Formats: sequence, structure tokens, C-alpha cells
Amino acid sequence: MLYLTLFLSAFISATLLPSSSEVIMVGMITQSQVNLWLLWLVATLGNVLGSCVNYWLGTQVLRFKHKKWFPVSEQGLEKAQNQFNKYGVYSLLFAWLPIVGDPLTVIGGIFKVRFSVFLVLVTLGKGARYLAVIALAVGIEALI
Repeated sequence: MLYLTLFLSAFISATLLPSSSEVIMVGMITQSQVNLWLLWLVATLGNVLGSCVNYWLGTQVLRFKHKKWFPVSEQGLEKAQNQFNKYGVYSLLFAWLPIVGDPLTVIGGIFKVRFSVFLVLVTLGKGARYLAVIALAVGIEALI
């Protein structure tokens, strides 16, 4: 049940909904005996799958860009495209960052980043982040 809670929290954290899987992860580490590698795998998988939902939403969102209620103007989309092109697809390595990370994954879908590239970059970034959280919670020497 603990791992399912972490998975769901990590999944929700990766979508545009607010959540903090890192707090749950650290709590699990400090309050119970857990398999650290399984914890890392579950959190990373949940978070990456949540980002895949964002990517999919991004692939669908432009169908509505001509609607009056669409929240981003043509100029806003063009600005986002220029920023994304400026920093490149490798900016997806930073999809783990608060505030900007989730929109980055949506933008990856909007601008049709090849899904395999998206998946590798997002997984590397998010996996490294959860590894850092675990290392800080238990100490790096416990992982070696």
C-alpha cells in the first residue's frame, strides 16, 4: 500500500495538479523499512507516466487553438515555440523542476517531440531527481 501511495502521488505530481511526492518519499524512508531501489523505481515510473499524460494533452491541445476560450494566443504559442527551439529538446531533462517542469512536458507534446526522445530525457531527469532525494534522506554512503 505504501508503494501504491507513492506511485499515485508521483503520478499526480507530474501532471498540472499540485502534489509533492518527495515529501511522501522522505516520510516513507524515515518512518518505515522500505526497499530504496523499489521506492526509486515506483516514484520514477509514476512521475514519468504522469508526464506522458501531459505530453498526450499537449498533442491534443492545438485542436482548440482557434476557440475564443483557448488560454494561449497565437503570439504566445509562437513565443513558446521560439523558447523551446532556443533551449532545445534537452530542456526536457528539467521536467522535474517545480513550476516549469510540468508545462515543459505539455510543450513537448504540443511541438511533437518524438515520443522515444521525450521518454528518455524525462526519465533521466526525473530518475536523477528521485535518486538525489533518496540520497539526501539516507546519506549517499547508504546507497553504495
